[in-house]
Amino acid sequence: MAAADMHELQAVHRVESLLQRGDIGAARAMAMQASSQWPRSVPIRVLLGHALCREGQAAEALDTADAALALDRHDPAPRMLRIDALLQLGRNEEALANLRVLQAKPDIRHARLLQDIAQRLTALGQHVDAECCQARARALQPADPGAIYNHATSLIALGKLQDAEAALDKVIALKPDDSDAWYNRATLRKQTAERNHVVEIERRLQLPDGGQADPVPLYFALAKEQEDLGRHDASFAALRRGADLRRSRLSYRVEEDIDTMRLIAEAFDAEQLAAAAPGHADPRPVFIVGLPRSGTTLVDRILSSHSAVVSRGETTDLAMSVVREAGAARSKAELIRLSATLDPAALGRRYCGHLPPASGAMQIDKTPTNFLYLGLVAAAMPQARIIHVRRHPMDVCYAMYKTLFRMAYPFSYALDDLGRYWLAWNTLMTHWRRVLPAERYLEIDYEDLIEDQEPVSRRLVAHLGLPWEEACMAFERNRQPSLTASAAQVRQPIYRSSMGLWKNYRQQLAPLREMFESAGITVEVHDTGHRE
Repeated sequence: MAAADMHELQAVHRVESLLQRGDIGAARAMAMQASSQWPRSVPIRVLLGHALCREGQAAEALDTADAALALDRHDPAPRMLRIDALLQLGRNEEALANLRVLQAKPDIRHARLLQDIAQRLTALGQHVDAECCQARARALQPADPGAIYNHATSLIALGKLQDAEAALDKVIALKPDDSDAWYNRATLRKQTAERNHVVEIERRLQLPDGGQADPVPLYFALAKEQEDLGRHDASFAALRRGADLRRSRLSYRVEEDIDTMRLIAEAFDAEQLAAAAPGHADPRPVFIVGLPRSGTTLVDRILSSHSAVVSRGETTDLAMSVVREAGAARSKAELIRLSATLDPAALGRRYCGHLPPASGAMQIDKTPTNFLYLGLVAAAMPQARIIHVRRHPMDVCYAMYKTLFRMAYPFSYALDDLGRYWLAWNTLMTHWRRVLPAERYLEIDYEDLIEDQEPVSRRLVAHLGLPWEEACMAFERNRQPSLTASAAQVRQPIYRSSMGLWKNYRQQLAPLREMFESAGITVEVHDTGHRE
């Protein structure tokens, strides 16, 4: 290797090291200096582009990607940088077109590249193509548990649950300490006395340090399988240990979320909404909101079974549109103040820029936390439809408590946090019910939908201004992918077994019930407890 080549390679390694350490400013400065010294170095330009992306300078990163592509149009790294910059700019259709260029290459022999392509296809809702890429990556590394696990995730999204379970069986056989694989496998079906993994999970938890596995997912897996078998005391004991351990690792303070919801209600009152400038007219957006595990995915599947409706699943598009329009904020309180002064039409255009330009179908965004932005939705998209799904407070809190959400919903791992969060959420939703336009805002109760599916489903379809279609009554046949925690349940017809499930744990959940009753919330099983 020539001395110049060696020095260039050393510069590449130094920039990579800075990026991995999170020292983005230093990485950008070093990459800019190196690109001046080696102007035809594609790796250095790509690293510079990634540093710019991580600093929020997506337009500059896009220019850098184009310059690197001009040097070598066959190297996939500049195109991946271009895709990331386009995604950050909200130019999703262009990003997808660039992904198609890479995906069409039959000679890709790098499993990591195929997985990176799949990850971005998934982010754009292209789950069928993502699964194909993951399958290709797995074929290149048939004994690699990571490749098999990633393929299993894609299979779950497509509803291929038996194939996914078989894949996770292989992951666990190859890498028994992969706790996430144990948990995900437990959620794919109802475990039975004849087919379950309780003994194996308990045995692994008894190993020193859990056999080097993270015990949290194992405890959640054990709780799920014990509940399926009707062993409620054993289930909750495992659940409590897992949730307590998970909570102990978090620095979360529920008071911050409570303050945020209070500030939002104060900033977006009836007077402020009435005085808002005209928004962006687009009839396609549909927002389904509600707490996690409240039935939002079920409503999404019913509506997206309609020929004129498409689900975009859970996205960050609304939150990121607000952040980009508001600009830099030093705190959540400052972001709320800035967001109340935004140009509604500009925010609406930015959000709708994420929607497929050639599609006239209504587009569902079912991100639960969008309930925080409903004032902005009402002002920025005056034709958008909003659907709020409510569920019995004890049932929804227990359902959240027993779900391992990874990075999201940190309030869900302690009963006190759950109760306080629910009360603040209920107060904010009461506020939205009072100030949002009634013709655009529909509330339904999960229990009503379960007990009387067709009338409630007809109300949902009518709220979108669409004619009724019988396909909405067979949502379990909906072929659209799902990546939510309910991915397995939505492949089944409506069932009632989850209603009143909390009553199996009356004693263990007593502190939560007492908190609700002290706040005047009735928790009888068929009373949603939050109607006015």
